[in-house]
Amino acid sequence: MTIETITDLEDDRIDGYRDLTDVALRVRFEPENGVYIAESASVIERAVAAGHEPYSILMEDKWLARMQPIIHAIPDTPVYVADQALLEGITGFHVHRGALALMRRPPLPSVESVIAGARRLLILEDIVDHTNVGAIVRSAAGLGFDGFFVTPRCADPLYRRSVRVSMGTVFDLPWTRLDPWPGAVSTLQESGFAVLGMTPDADQAIDLDAFDVPERVALVLGTEGDGLTTAAATACDYAVRIPMRNGVDSLNVAAAAAVVCWALRP
Repeated sequence: MTIETITDLEDDRIDGYRDLTDVALRVRFEPENGVYIAESASVIERAVAAGHEPYSILMEDKWLARMQPIIHAIPDTPVYVADQALLEGITGFHVHRGALALMRRPPLPSVESVIAGARRLLILEDIVDHTNVGAIVRSAAGLGFDGFFVTPRCADPLYRRSVRVSMGTVFDLPWTRLDPWPGAVSTLQESGFAVLGMTPDADQAIDLDAFDVPERVALVLGTEGDGLTTAAATACDYAVRIPMRNGVDSLNVAAAAAVVCWALRP
């Protein structure tokens, strides 16, 4: 293994770790360059276990002992260590989760390969908050869903915050982008999936506790503010809702996803 000490803020070996808090910059830089950032020892472990390849690892030297099993598993990967002040200058935040890894972004699978053999799938329509995306993926993985899709305007599931909030479960579920949207809904329907759209509208939707769950289900979750677009709602086979009380009309999309994934679990 190669362990190298970084002492210069401008060292070009750590260019991929710069300005990690600049969301607008990172969401352009990472997909264009075929990379993503994994944050924390446990997330890096999960990424490596899933077959993802790191370009390098960056950490404070006090985390070397904790990272030894990972480092020994990827002996050809450069490991860079730096003091806390320098790390903060490079990344833009206080790195307190052990380590960061610059990972090679795997190619997205085909829609057909995500569908194959699946019984429960999620579709995230235009959900732009990376924390919500990560929380939804964690619920889907924990409650037995087989994969998920994101629409063209949805946040990147491999953005650092999404990955961290998902606890690395984004590496366990196959996913890809569904394009064109919502035209690609027909691909799921032709494969035998009933496509369900979540809505709080009591006049148009079936209550989940009264819904006869089909064998194969794809659940569509809409954006944080407006919910499903009209075009997406029209493309769905059913509209379903979580019955609510005390004048509350709906839940945050991540909380709603957890409830519905549990109700539809295979």
